Amino acid sequence: MRLSEVLEALSGSLKKYINDSDPNLTGIQMDSRKVKPGDLFVAISGFQIDGHQFIQEAIDKGAAAVIGEHDLELAVPYIQVFDSRLALGRAASAYYHHPSRKHTVIGVTGTNGKTTVSYILKHILEHAGRSCSLLGTVSYIINDEVYKPSNTTPDALQIQELMAASNDEFVVLEVSSHALKQYRIEGLELDYGLFTNLSHDHLDYHPTIEDYFEAKTLMYNYMKQEGSAVVSKLCEWGDKLADLLSAKEIPVYSMGDHESDDLKIENIKLNGATRFEVRVGGVVYPLTLPSPGLHNVYNAAMAFLTAIKIGIHPDVIAEALKTFPGVPGRFEMIPHPDGATFIVDYAHTTDAIEYCLHAAQEHDAAKIKHIFGFRGERDKTKREDMVRASAEMSDEFILTFDDLNGVSVEEMENELKELNDRFGMNKGRIITDRTLAIQEAWENANPGEWILITGKGPEEYQTMYELPTTSDKDTLLYLQKQQEKEKIIG
Repeated sequence: MRLSEVLEALSGSLKKYINDSDPNLTGIQMDSRKVKPGDLFVAISGFQIDGHQFIQEAIDKGAAAVIGEHDLELAVPYIQVFDSRLALGRAASAYYHHPSRKHTVIGVTGTNGKTTVSYILKHILEHAGRSCSLLGTVSYIINDEVYKPSNTTPDALQIQELMAASNDEFVVLEVSSHALKQYRIEGLELDYGLFTNLSHDHLDYHPTIEDYFEAKTLMYNYMKQEGSAVVSKLCEWGDKLADLLSAKEIPVYSMGDHESDDLKIENIKLNGATRFEVRVGGVVYPLTLPSPGLHNVYNAAMAFLTAIKIGIHPDVIAEALKTFPGVPGRFEMIPHPDGATFIVDYAHTTDAIEYCLHAAQEHDAAKIKHIFGFRGERDKTKREDMVRASAEMSDEFILTFDDLNGVSVEEMENELKELNDRFGMNKGRIITDRTLAIQEAWENANPGEWILITGKGPEEYQTMYELPTTSDKDTLLYLQKQQEKEKIIG
């Protein structure tokens, strides 16, 4: 592809380009270490490293042209832009021939439920005989190949590469607020934009919850001309979003409690198998879902409404929901040999924790125990509410370490003690080693108890712990095997 073709995609973001040459481009890179002869190098002003420092290195490695924000004169064609992140998405989309146009693209945003909704949608589409790629927190799945993710939403260059590589009809994409603020989906075009909910989270990154909401609304700037929104109005932010989108003349399909909503949820039964009904267009559809919890009712209903609008028959959707296998690290159940139930979940907001604990209550747990912690250098303002929710809804809880992210052991331990003293209602304890906290709960588990371990889900540990394990699930499986060995020896 010629540089001039990329330049056409940069309209509105181009500040200056003075060069008559039009080199042929053989690739695009934002990491100078990966540059090969003929590549276009995009210098990104990062949060820790400024890519402009590596422009000469990229040229020395054979970069045919450079995009950046600084006023420079180089030996190769240089395109000065207002924002390199925005330019990267547009340039990558042009280089890969606008790959989102060959797919039906479904973007899913919201505080909670993005991953589960995405997986349910993928399951429904494949049950209906349609192929589907998925880009999200747990994994990237392209042409049935599974890749380990780098972020909830990949960077702009990676998104375009993955979209171009996909031969699947559909692509479901989790879209985080960070990704939207950082232009990671720039150059994409969406057919459907889903909004699950919004609650207190990421206020270390966003100055206010209003700013957090506004970041979520940015996803709808990337809709195709015929694109539609699917919005849950079960929270006040959904109502606000629906009004904003209607004012922009973007069609909105809503899930809510009013007669005007396109889907209403009725007759929810959470004890045992999750059963509920949805009313769409005056017709009631009874649904069954293997995954427990009210939050999964909302997730499944959102996927149901989206699938209907895509054109999947309601009976096919209902059959698919009956066989949904769940999501790794999302309310994932590990049975204890003595009859307790251990749950691994990614919940890291107050709302998400409450959903998990409520599910245990609905299943008449004999006792509810909760193990969780907080990430260093992350939103501190939600921690009090999380501890308060756990103290109110569980019988006992253990505060432990999550990723420290550079925060000292002493600082985190002191904060856990302070939170427990102020909000723990005499139900909490501190066991800083996460694996030992899980081990303590495992060794003292009794029949009928539910023990929830939240915060990390399928993620691997970044902190070194006592037990030789890599994740919460791995720790439980390790303890399970150790117990089996002891029985054999004993």
